[in-house]
Amino acid sequence: MTAETAETLLVEEPALSLADSRVTAAIALIWREARLLDRKEYEEWDGLWAPDGRYVIPIDWATEDFESALNLVYDDERMRRMRVERLVSGYSISAIAAARTVRTVSRFVVMRADAESVELSSAQVLVGHRREQTFVLGADLTHRVVFGGADGSEPRIALKVVRLVDSEESVSATGFLL
Repeated sequence: MTAETAETLLVEEPALSLADSRVTAAIALIWREARLLDRKEYEEWDGLWAPDGRYVIPIDWATEDFESALNLVYDDERMRRMRVERLVSGYSISAIAAARTVRTVSRFVVMRADAESVELSSAQVLVGHRREQTFVLGADLTHRVVFGGADGSEPRIALKVVRLVDSEESVSATGFLL
């Protein structure tokens, strides 16, 4: 290993390990989010978010500029709440024929950490069943979790990016949140 390679590894190495209490709290929040989504408890799920949080499902796997890119979903607080309202109202066709889902979120890696937040990368495998068909969706997830809001509240999701493995393929209405 060269000195340059060693220096690069030190720069890229995250400041926190998976054993850090903030990372553990962030992972617990992500697992709680997955359970709420599988149970279709969308209003409670919406309560996990920081006020300025963004929920993004990009089409381009590699993009980081979500505002300038075409996305399947790019929700701020207002759009996220509208999406939740549509799913819980019972008037949307996607809510009426909603799939049952079971998801597993694992392979956590700390990407960034600072005094206010932790950013984690993970993998999600979602198995769903709708209209006598079972399907599988895979995705890489990125969550940025913020701590110690002004009200001293629990950790909140500030960003969730769902990079579907088949993001550039045609998408049918899902009737659930990823």
